[in-house]
Amino acid sequence: MTFRKITALVLISAFSFVKAQENATDLLSIPGPIEYDGTEFFLSWSKPVSKTLFRQQYLPSDERIEHFTQLLDFSFFNKEIEMDLAVRQKVEDIQKIAKSDKFAKVNVAESPDGKEYIVDYFTSESPEKGDSFVEYNIDRFITLEKGNAKSFLILSYAKRMYGDLKSSAKSLARQRDHLMTTMIEYKVPDIKVADNQ
Repeated sequence: MTFRKITALVLISAFSFVKAQENATDLLSIPGPIEYDGTEFFLSWSKPVSKTLFRQQYLPSDERIEHFTQLLDFSFFNKEIEMDLAVRQKVEDIQKIAKSDKFAKVNVAESPDGKEYIVDYFTSESPEKGDSFVEYNIDRFITLEKGNAKSFLILSYAKRMYGDLKSSAKSLARQRDHLMTTMIEYKVPDIKVADNQ
């Protein structure tokens, strides 16, 4: 699947990372672990955010959310969401924050059939406590159809490099093409909200 480049905007991560749970519950009926780009990811956190939004995050087995290098996030809406609005809203919300981040840059692409968008972007952070890092994110916006019912998924992949911001940004930039291809070619599993939710 190829994506047509649409525009370049300044964007920063819009999905939050949360502490892992002792026994996270699979709310979306996704068989695990998930194999992604040669790495196995295990469910580390899940939450029914609302009646229509369910989220799950996955980490490699040897990583913790406090200092991860890779993360997968499934944000599933069991209702129809206007794709263009979702992408634009994210961009507009984050542009305000990104003015203070010189490493932040982004691209937005649309699939040929118009059913998906990909927003990929770099951000950086230098916390008072802990290591500085550059983070590369790919958010894949997907409209799902099953019969007459429509739902919406934001599948997000984050990769962090810690240490010197300039060299981390260059290193992640060199990996961008491979990471984008991996996300575009990833076969999204069938998603079904668990009956007890």
